[in-house]
Amino acid sequence: MQSFAQPTDEVVAIVDNSVILKSDLEQGVAETEHQLKAQNKTVPPQQYLQMQVLDQLIVRQAQLEQVKRYGIKADEKTLNAAVLKVANQSGANSLEAFQQKLDAIAPGTYENLRNRVAEDLAIGRLRQQQVMSRIKISDHDVENFLKSPEGQAALGTQVHVIHMRISGDNADAAQQVAQQVKQSLSTSDDPKAISSKLSTAAVKVDGLDMGFRSLSEIPTELAARITPLQVGQTTELINVRDGIHVLKLLERKQNDQKALVPQYQTRHILIQPSEVVSLDRAKQMIDSLYKRAKAGDDFATLAATYSNDTGSARDGGSLGWVSPGVMVPEFEKVMKETPVGQVSQPFQSQFGWHILQVTDTRQQDMTKEVQERMARQILGERLFDTEVDSWMRELRANAYVEIKDANLDSKTQQKK
Repeated sequence: MQSFAQPTDEVVAIVDNSVILKSDLEQGVAETEHQLKAQNKTVPPQQYLQMQVLDQLIVRQAQLEQVKRYGIKADEKTLNAAVLKVANQSGANSLEAFQQKLDAIAPGTYENLRNRVAEDLAIGRLRQQQVMSRIKISDHDVENFLKSPEGQAALGTQVHVIHMRISGDNADAAQQVAQQVKQSLSTSDDPKAISSKLSTAAVKVDGLDMGFRSLSEIPTELAARITPLQVGQTTELINVRDGIHVLKLLERKQNDQKALVPQYQTRHILIQPSEVVSLDRAKQMIDSLYKRAKAGDDFATLAATYSNDTGSARDGGSLGWVSPGVMVPEFEKVMKETPVGQVSQPFQSQFGWHILQVTDTRQQDMTKEVQERMARQILGERLFDTEVDSWMRELRANAYVEIKDANLDSKTQQKK
């Protein structure tokens, strides 16, 4: 954590290998008070507020210890973009103008804020890595979600439904008429005729052909009853405050839009630097193989003989059909830009030096895979916040924490 230590500062807590200073606590309390007042919320007693803020600082510091342990660091481009967003919110149009504005208030303010934003980005990445690895979503979970009203709505499923509502002061009479409505729906798709036939002075029957509606537009309670129906079936009687409802499913249609993904049938040769092959030597080797491939030597034979990617080398360098987002960015960029049948110029990735050849392209229907990926994302986001809380509690429990002032230790105060 970026500290703003004063000459007379003192340590209020030790967290693993780091400390939280009194000035850190005072700054946190001041920020929290300002936020509460801006939201027109009551500011709690000072001691309670200090304990709450200190606990938040401890959890933050425990996360920063993990950031250091795993070597997580925001890249300059991402950091600059995040700081610029803060700058724009304060009315500054550039980082330079923002720095001048902040440092005019107090020298070093911009650097302190930039460090704080860098810490926030690193903590965010840490949470993604640690928490997402704890979330387990099975194929069965995905299947159940896609069958649910929420999943069907997310897929853009539309249903054509007849909606009947039966109401009246006499509950028994309304129930009896509702049963007659349900029976009539088994042989008729005419809500007006059913309404006219079964309405009485004591019981009113309203009917409507709703046409095609997205499941997301239908009340959740009713959508949940419609989802499992087969075409031509009716729901059971649904008793709610405004009467008894019964629905009949006439038609169902899925979103016809398919997820067509470009795929590239690709093979490559990789030369990796090693203890015996320098980076320059790897570049020389790939240049030589490029010239041989361009001169007509069989690419598959060259790959099988020289490529350091042993998995693909056995198959002549073949990677099969490759979809976007699977390979590292440098590889994907060259793959997309290389005409079918041509050999790419040598290029470098984190794995070493490559040349590649695209032997064919196609548009592949990946609708099912895209839907399943969407379901996993929605389920993961649903579980993320809960799992973050659990992970942070574990992190706090496992961290070495020593609070110097007993008046600020929530555990000590609870014992009193």
